[in-house]
Amino acid sequence: MERLGEILAKNMKEHRRRSGFSQAQLAELVNVSTHHIGMIELARNFPTLDLVERIAGALNIEIYRLFIDAYSPNEELEQLRREIRGDMKQLLDEFLDKALKHESK
Repeated sequence: MERLGEILAKNMKEHRRRSGFSQAQLAELVNVSTHHIGMIELARNFPTLDLVERIAGALNIEIYRLFIDAYSPNEELEQLRREIRGDMKQLLDEFLDKALKHESK
């Protein structure tokens, strides 16, 4: 199991990249140096809780997302559940749309 700091570092880097931010852009958004962001992403420095809140806000994610071990079986199951739920909702919506169109004829 990875240490919490390593999980934070990996997740922060991944979410930053997904958001399309460079380290410098994220640093500017949260009012710290680019070097500090880099050190956090290398798990050499650790942010204060206030900074974690600002980082999550800048990345537009819930704070807990920065601390989830992506390889945790529970997280994988939760992700699968969300995907299945979304697929089922889409299928049901399509079915109901077709049924309503058929009834109106």
